Amino acid sequence: MRTIELRSGEDTIRLGQLLKLVDAVPTGAQVKDVLLAGDVQVNGEPEERRGRQLHRGDVVSVAGQDDVRIG
Repeated sequence: MRTIELRSGEDTIRLGQLLKLVDAVPTGAQVKDVLLAGDVQVNGEPEERRGRQLHRGDVVSVAGQDDVRIG
């Protein structure tokens, strides 16, 4: 599992931003497709909202990739 640290002063990151940051999708336009395909889980629950706010301690799973923890 890899950990992504939030920037100083930030408490959250949007799911779509995280997926681009960890190279789970090559472009922002493909975020919606990955989410609608059911390939993304947040804390073990399926998630389709790219605007979902992620907080420290949340774990994001993407099919075929290592899990990512928000630090």
